[in-house]
Amino acid sequence: MPGRALSFGAAAQAYERFRPGYPEELADLVLAYADRPVRTALEIGAGTGKATRPFARRGIAVTATDPDAAMLAELRRHVPADVRVRQAAFEQLCADERHDLVYAAAALHWTDPDRRWERVAGLLTPSGVFASFGGPLRLADPALRDAVAAARSEFLADDEIPSPDGTPPSAGMQWPGTELRASEWFADVRQSEIERRITISADDYVGLLSTVSAYLELPPHVREQVFHRVRDVLPDTVEVTADVTVHLARRTSPGRRSAGRRAGPDD
Repeated sequence: MPGRALSFGAAAQAYERFRPGYPEELADLVLAYADRPVRTALEIGAGTGKATRPFARRGIAVTATDPDAAMLAELRRHVPADVRVRQAAFEQLCADERHDLVYAAAALHWTDPDRRWERVAGLLTPSGVFASFGGPLRLADPALRDAVAAARSEFLADDEIPSPDGTPPSAGMQWPGTELRASEWFADVRQSEIERRITISADDYVGLLSTVSAYLELPPHVREQVFHRVRDVLPDTVEVTADVTVHLARRTSPGRRSAGRRAGPDD
């Protein structure tokens, strides 16, 4: 996955143009969960800053990180000037500063699972909050989804990323909530859903596909052929589901959590 994770820079401007932003409701949800002042935040895999903006608008001092220079160049054009920008992969971040909030928007699955939660915890203040959110952008009409799948099938069987830990879509708790619940570093794990539907032109939908890693990995001439085939089966406008699944957790001392569990009534 590392090469796929670094494929977005070539489409940074398209990513900014075609990817929908995040609703203000998302920042409200995260900050209500925190239930304490959030003065500083660290963003993992910030991309072009789609999720940087709602938190920066709340007056939070955000440090936006991403390994891709092209994505960060685009980010700088769209975020407030006081947002700190750092080119670094998650695994390169050092706990020299701790933050009230660490979050990742549609980026956590690109990180190395080895010591992932220990690393996140090391970037947080005691009782600091971690948030991960995102979700696939899908055509709302099942018949159109099938038509697009058939149009691309010669070159691409699937354009989505499976759950990193194999959790089925029908499970009540999705990844990364599953891992957070099992981690000794986090407690009070919650999952929420923000439902959204957006109507866009067919051309913009194809533009959206041009920012998806599965298509970016195709050879350019093949990619263009796929996009032409997809556009041919679409009406002029399409409705897209853009639901945001939000996972929240609170940093805790491993020792304190273990002690709490030993004293729990269910143990």
